Amino acid sequence: MSTSAARDGTARARPAHDAACWLSLAAAPSFALMAAVAAADAPRIPLCSAATAMLPIDAMAWMHLLMSLFHLAPWLRLAGRPTHDTH
Repeated sequence: MSTSAARDGTARARPAHDAACWLSLAAAPSFALMAAVAAADAPRIPLCSAATAMLPIDAMAWMHLLMSLFHLAPWLRLAGRPTHDTH
């Protein structure tokens, strides 16, 4: 009885795990796209009052770019998986 309950619990947990994996893969490209949109729409203002406007991105674009970098781990794990050659 306990083994069927354990199997039933893992069977229900599998779709949730798959959804979480897909969401983790979607985070980095989504944040990168938001950074690009924020950078394209950003006014050219200096990062500090003494500097000239060197970079055409504002704080929101920086934040989205950093969030994209922080969410690269699932992509790096996916890229590091060994491939199975069928030859």
